Amino acid sequence: MRYARFMTSFILLATLLSPLAKADQLADIKKKGEIVVGVLGTDEPNSFIDPATRKIVGYDVDLSEAIAKKLGVKLTLKQLSVAARIPELEQGRIDLLAASLTHNKEREAKIDFSLTTLVTGQRVMVRKDSGITAVSQLAGKKVLTVKGGTQEPNIRKAVPTADVVTFETSLQAFIGLQQGKGLGYVNDEVSLFNNYGKLGDAQKDYVILPQNLSIEPLALGIRKGELGLKKLVDDALRELEKSGEAEKLFFKWYGPNSKVKFDKRTFRIDSDKVDG
Repeated sequence: MRYARFMTSFILLATLLSPLAKADQLADIKKKGEIVVGVLGTDEPNSFIDPATRKIVGYDVDLSEAIAKKLGVKLTLKQLSVAARIPELEQGRIDLLAASLTHNKEREAKIDFSLTTLVTGQRVMVRKDSGITAVSQLAGKKVLTVKGGTQEPNIRKAVPTADVVTFETSLQAFIGLQQGKGLGYVNDEVSLFNNYGKLGDAQKDYVILPQNLSIEPLALGIRKGELGLKKLVDDALRELEKSGEAEKLFFKWYGPNSKVKFDKRTFRIDSDKVDG
């Protein structure tokens, strides 16, 4: 009798601990009627605080709203630092990442990714009076960028002897460049062109170097193994692409009337591109 009770308890415990018995995140989101999405809120035009409304807006936010609508739930945004993005997702504090996240092989060991939502590159902005015209000339020079992203390893790979200084946000790094704390500032080209557009008359004092440090496929981050949520997210993105809404969103935030001023869209939301 005692043995039977022991075996019953053992089987119950094993069942509870089995991967097959773990909660389905998609079902949990529908049950609570809310999806919590992690965003940066400091990376215009992907996600940033609108000075007029004090609300977080941007390309990543619009994609998140489309996913919440397909789910039929409320969208709640949670602002994160670059370094905190993946840990917050892994620890279950958010349901989804829409935070200028590069899809690369290293990160695939920790999380899953949606279809690629944006393809960009990383470049360097310098002061014209620095005399720097090529990335290689940053050797031995102080270069500024954001902590926890792919920018730091990419500039270190391109210029191993550069003195790389990191900041909590890309905005802090950009301000650091203007304050003379470094000769170069590294970021995704979308953010660089946006920063450049904000310089006004001071644009004449800065230049974005032509060389790409890398090509960055950005995607939404999903907790590892949540296949149901990944399918729904990918389906929502495919619907945006098929309807033409994805292209409209791109030109809304990156087009000729934006600070970025891209005149064309060179990708479609229909594949899983991976960097490296």
